[in-house]
Amino acid sequence: MASPKEIIRDVKQGKIAPIYFLHGEEEFYIDEIADFIEANALSEDQKAFNQTILYGKDTDFKQVLDAARRYPMLAERQLVVLKEAQSMRSLDQLEAYVKNPLPTTLLLILHKHKKLDSRKKLGKSLKAAEKAGKAVLFESKKPYENELPNWIRNYLKDKGAQIEEEAGQLLAEYLGNDLSKIANELEKLLINQPKGQLIGKAEIEKNIGISKDYNVFELQSALAQKDALKAQRIVKYYQANPKAGPLPMLTGVLYNFFSKAYICRFLSNLDDVSIAAAIGQRAYGRPGQKTKRFADYRYVQKNYSLPQLEAIIALLKIYDLRSKGVGWPQVGDFFNEQTESGQLLQELVSRILQID
Repeated sequence: MASPKEIIRDVKQGKIAPIYFLHGEEEFYIDEIADFIEANALSEDQKAFNQTILYGKDTDFKQVLDAARRYPMLAERQLVVLKEAQSMRSLDQLEAYVKNPLPTTLLLILHKHKKLDSRKKLGKSLKAAEKAGKAVLFESKKPYENELPNWIRNYLKDKGAQIEEEAGQLLAEYLGNDLSKIANELEKLLINQPKGQLIGKAEIEKNIGISKDYNVFELQSALAQKDALKAQRIVKYYQANPKAGPLPMLTGVLYNFFSKAYICRFLSNLDDVSIAAAIGQRAYGRPGQKTKRFADYRYVQKNYSLPQLEAIIALLKIYDLRSKGVGWPQVGDFFNEQTESGQLLQELVSRILQID
């Protein structure tokens, strides 16, 4: 399967297929490719007569066929864009056109939020058309969590910028795997960033609003090192600024961290590089210097036993449910329906630090 860069490069060079079928859960690359094709397949004066945009929820396959089988007017090709194709009930009936597309039509189909079923006739026809050079079939997948920091680095590198490893990790943890959201936040950074200056946590705090000192990375580090004073300072920050870190996000990140620390317990016979690779981390940043993130895993190994880690993971599950309004019949300090998010966080952190 061609990458987005390769597809865009081919379109730039005039290597244009009659059909582009872009599908998958991640919108970012679908939009990137589609925006480029829409902007460059036709000149501005050609678009008035040769560009048709249809929407799947308001269209059936006959309308798409009628549009695709027209001939261009005073242009080499016409562009037909079918958006929201996942909502078109008769989409599979485009199979006949896929088998014999009009070379003077560029049919661009955007099928977002879900993967096309390759077992159905349309999927099989698209694969056959791709092999014959008549179609480009691109699946846009959601990235895995451990791929996000590298994606952020590469995105900024393409823009002529660099980011510190910890700063990239911080963004990845807070923004999740919505690439469009990440790209928007990175563009904010670039607007205010002097060219050539390394982006660090201070720049993220200034431009995006994620504190470099009071964030979930620092909280998990404090818990790993059993630094109660630092952990409580961060808790107080979140209590004063609840929007800075919703509890479900915090428990999710901490659960991920302690779950991986638990895995590390069973890999103690391996070297640091192998252990880090097994949990999707990097052991070293600069030569001979452990990354802060990986060092935290080592602190956990030193400060928590296997039963303690199991108890922490169980606690995080409980408080994640509590943060989402799921409770139990018992009423007490830890399970009061009226307990606010900040109080729940304080209780959770205290219980982790005091765990036997």
